[in-house]
Amino acid sequence: MDSLGLIREFLQNRLGVAPERVVADATLVSLGVDSLMMLELMFEFEDRFGITLSKDLKSPKTVGDMTTLMDRLRQAKG
Repeated sequence: MDSLGLIREFLQNRLGVAPERVVADATLVSLGVDSLMMLELMFEFEDRFGITLSKDLKSPKTVGDMTTLMDRLRQAKG
């Protein structure tokens, strides 16, 4: 599964957000993601892809920011 797919699945399962609403320029806040939900999404990402995120990461604001972050970390892993 790619990063966007993970975000879409997560938001649909947790918040009932239709996958077609989860597009690059959508803000995470507008999709219902609060700070706690952001942590849950990051933990899901870590579990699915076997990556440990730095605790000092800046929280992404949009779906595109989140996918870029996830993709960059997955590529760095190798």
